[in-house]
Amino acid sequence: MADGTLTIGTRRYSSWSLRGWLAVRLAGLDVEEVVIPLAGGETAAVKAATGGATVPFLDHRGNIVWESLAICEYCAEFLSALWPADPAARSHARAISAEMHAGFRGVRQAMPMSLFRRAEGAGRTPEALKDIARIEHLWRTARVRFGAGGPYLFGADFTNADAMFAPVVARFLTYRPDLAADSWEYCEAVRAHKLIAEWYDLAALEPPDWWIPRYEAPQEAVPAP
Repeated sequence: MADGTLTIGTRRYSSWSLRGWLAVRLAGLDVEEVVIPLAGGETAAVKAATGGATVPFLDHRGNIVWESLAICEYCAEFLSALWPADPAARSHARAISAEMHAGFRGVRQAMPMSLFRRAEGAGRTPEALKDIARIEHLWRTARVRFGAGGPYLFGADFTNADAMFAPVVARFLTYRPDLAADSWEYCEAVRAHKLIAEWYDLAALEPPDWWIPRYEAPQEAVPAP
């Protein structure tokens, strides 16, 4: 019998669910996954299932944890390697994860996560481009300072920081903004991770009546400023 449940939203679109799901799977928590389709009326459905209005929502051994970053911290209680061992690297990982959690509204609005959308070159608003420059800076700084010996932000281990940025990678793979070579290398490493591959595979199996038309419609590329 499972130790609880993890409630998530439609995998094609739910960026926050991906973050929490990754942490839970990396930590090896034994929970049943409950997927709520977010194709209309989702607030009522999520509220009925979780008592709040957001996913992911973790109920593990009677411990109730919501918000992706809080789930990441909870999972680190079971697998300390979800944060880097070195104190300087660990504090840096927490800082960039918190910045991801709180910011980058420009990218969120212009490039909503839609895993299989045809939208290369779209979403290049000034706000999104400013966010992308900051994200690239965060990735590069983390990898230069702490990422020796592996393809991820803090080296060989896929950490909570990588989980927090995984939906950004998914957006970049969909919208294909102009990124530096090292940023694309990181995106490719994240996409190749076995759990990311599993998430994409499961998303591809979701029924079409879960799809949200405005997130599936192809988008035209816009010229880079």
